[in-house]
Amino acid sequence: MVITTQLIMDGGKLKSKNNILIGLALVIVFAIAYAVYQSSSAQLNSNNTYSTNSSQALGTNTRVLHIVAAENFWGSLMSQLCGIHCNVTSMVTDPNADPHEYEASAYDAREISNANIVIINGVGYDEWALKLTSASNNPNRTIINVGALLGLQNGTNPHLWYNPKYVNATVKQMYGDLVLADPQNSKYYSLRYAALNASLAQVDGKMAQIKGQFAGTKIASTESVSVYLANATGLDLISPPSFMNSVSEGVDPPSQSIAVFENQLESGNVSVLIYNEQTITPLTDQMKQIAAQNNITAVGVTETIQPPNTSYQTWMNSELLNLQNALYKSELDKKRA
Repeated sequence: MVITTQLIMDGGKLKSKNNILIGLALVIVFAIAYAVYQSSSAQLNSNNTYSTNSSQALGTNTRVLHIVAAENFWGSLMSQLCGIHCNVTSMVTDPNADPHEYEASAYDAREISNANIVIINGVGYDEWALKLTSASNNPNRTIINVGALLGLQNGTNPHLWYNPKYVNATVKQMYGDLVLADPQNSKYYSLRYAALNASLAQVDGKMAQIKGQFAGTKIASTESVSVYLANATGLDLISPPSFMNSVSEGVDPPSQSIAVFENQLESGNVSVLIYNEQTITPLTDQMKQIAAQNNITAVGVTETIQPPNTSYQTWMNSELLNLQNALYKSELDKKRA
């Protein structure tokens, strides 16, 4: 009202006062902007990462869950799900060791006892881990037994992580248990679950591609680690189950199964031999030699992620690519013959 009156009375004085008011307003705006900038910079410097700021935008807290996976393939998947809100320890990681023969240590027992979530493969594959969970009383701990989750019994082929349907079901359970253990970060876990599913879909896509190209192609394997992989890719795994299961369990295969396996490799019908790099024996070496003598490409696979710091998807895609290349080579060799 005063300004309006002054406008009528003296336009020159009003112009001068308006300039002063505008100047003061600009000073205040710049001061506020500078304060906001300083606050944001301080926050960024203290966090030292943009990802943490993104987490804050999602309304997350800073809780960190302690998670133990008996094997690193399950550990890798869980780590990708829980991100900054967990520390994941995987027990079986040694590329030179046979996971079937793993012996737990006192360190393993402490880790499992103190964990918020423990992931076990089950179906008899890692009985040592099951015993450690039973021996420690932690009412706040969640145990994910993959075999039990899938409704499988001991004696089932234990290499569940080579079955894409089993992997997807397990990841879904991991996600659900993370949200139950840490509901305040549920939105964060939801975003990472979606990203992980998209990444796993690429692995499934590679399997489907191999199936589309080579379905029905006969392959051999020294061990049962390849059974789920063969089923997912539509390949015809013809090796005697008794031979593969015996090698997997660390016992001598029946003599008849050895003879059948040798005849299969010498028949000219087998395109690729898959062998487990972590369970090499004189007998499996012998089969590799017979395969080489009959121009069969041998493809190595592993039971645990190799190298250990690689993600599950990178590891699996690498093995699938090696298998696909070997199948291509076999097809070309047959055309040239």
